[in-house]
Amino acid sequence: MVRVAIASYSMAQQAAVLGVHDLLVAAGEFTEPGFEVVIVDQFERPKAFDVIILPPSMGGWPEGREQAALCEWITALHSTGALVCTVCVGAFILASTGLLNGRPATTHWELSEEFSRQFPDVKLEAERLIVDDGDLITAGGMMAWTDLGLLLIARYLGPAVMQKVAKLFLIDPGGREQSYYNLFTPSLAHGDTQIVKAQQWLQGHYRSPVTVPQIASAAGLEERTFLRRFQAATGHRPSEYLQQLRIGQARELLELTRDNIGQIAAAVGYADISSFSKLFQKITGLAPGEYRKRFALVRR
Repeated sequence: MVRVAIASYSMAQQAAVLGVHDLLVAAGEFTEPGFEVVIVDQFERPKAFDVIILPPSMGGWPEGREQAALCEWITALHSTGALVCTVCVGAFILASTGLLNGRPATTHWELSEEFSRQFPDVKLEAERLIVDDGDLITAGGMMAWTDLGLLLIARYLGPAVMQKVAKLFLIDPGGREQSYYNLFTPSLAHGDTQIVKAQQWLQGHYRSPVTVPQIASAAGLEERTFLRRFQAATGHRPSEYLQQLRIGQARELLELTRDNIGQIAAAVGYADISSFSKLFQKITGLAPGEYRKRFALVRR
């Protein structure tokens, strides 16, 4: 039996705790031995486990005594060979132990800036849904416990069992990435009012050919000063920001209209369909046609 502990800390999302529990237990219907799954809410003397899972949370992560006890529990089990897995904000708990320092990891894409601020020594790859680094596995969004569960089943019980469980739960076992869902939501609350002017100007002009001098003029700044302040305020170079605005609008058109790819490319400022498609795939992880198949609300 593969012994699994799911950490039900004070703010853990119970839907995920019970969901991953049921997913792993169900694997036992197709093979023996399977998983012995225990939900743990007291982090004192650790028992022997092969895998520990830190689920997502709806309201932050443990602090104070609970955080200290949980981190000590994780570190002790990891030192005895346990595989440590996290989902969403569970990565914050794992990173607090120091075990992720210098290692790749992911978390929910909306939390990526906060995670990088708190844990600059972790190599965050927020565009990825799962980062499997051997003895540490981190999964991104709140529902990524399904992907993590299937990965664990495939690792310990084999891909055939994983496929059977995926069919039973109606889960797509195909590879996904967070970039499919990561919507560009630029902040206007950074405090630089002149850069906000530039952002607002871009929102109204991104469909047209745009130059850095034009954006700097809209902000009322000299070009070099503008470039430095724009990067500091938004975290992007103007060209990157413009691309994100355009691709964000293209996502919406693919979801909500029947326009063909060429029409959509032109509507968001790209005359070359090939260049648009390559950029769209680079940012989202999917070709425009694949994105439409997954997310279109208007069917042909």
